[in-house]
Amino acid sequence: MVGTPQLQHIYSLGLTGEDQVNRAFGGGLPTGSLVVVEGRHGAGKSTLAGRFAYGLCEQSHTVTYLSTEREFTRFLSQMRSLSYNVQKSVLRRELLYLFGDLTATETDEQPALLSRLQAAQQLWANDVVIFDTFSDILLYDPTVESLVSADGYRRTVQRLLSFFRRIMATGTTIVLLVSPSGLPTETMEPLRAVGDVLLEVTVDSSAGSQYRWINVRRFAGMGQQVDDRIAFSIRPGTGIVIENRSVVQR
Repeated sequence: MVGTPQLQHIYSLGLTGEDQVNRAFGGGLPTGSLVVVEGRHGAGKSTLAGRFAYGLCEQSHTVTYLSTEREFTRFLSQMRSLSYNVQKSVLRRELLYLFGDLTATETDEQPALLSRLQAAQQLWANDVVIFDTFSDILLYDPTVESLVSADGYRRTVQRLLSFFRRIMATGTTIVLLVSPSGLPTETMEPLRAVGDVLLEVTVDSSAGSQYRWINVRRFAGMGQQVDDRIAFSIRPGTGIVIENRSVVQR
């Protein structure tokens, strides 16, 4: 088990009558916290973040979801396939979905996404802000590139974290999805050091079966006790399913 209850101020992940996700995460995400979710591409980070966003909105929390990978129509399609009807949350203005295209053509300048995000006050006004994926911004955003050339990766990440802390001081929880592959070690170290909640999503294959795990490295400010490892699966038409660890064979 990870830790003991410290704070009772949490954003519930909801859907308690439909799945066990909220229970598995101790009742929700601590308010004003930094949540870092690591995992390779395809591990299930985006699906987990989509479940977070949907459940949070169902609890009348407000969410900003920034994706560097999926346009809005693709996001809606994926969520529908998992029975997560986020469209009504968008219409109720509980979910603000933004697509930040970091790809550049030969004739277009690469967009300085991070600079625009830092200046967008409405983006940070919601209860939870999700970056899917934050590592793309670190790798491809020209604003970050210019900072890195002057200060190096460690100082650049520390400057970004200082900005996040000012946002988090208002009670906003920030969720960063990160694919460590391709990132310098000095980029990940500050994130791992200061993250209030540190999760690692992994996939194991054994005897023709595939098992997904959420390894809980840190979970400060939890509402209830959280397991150190959470087994889960992704099922079309159902979404995220928390599995019983005793029946998952490794």
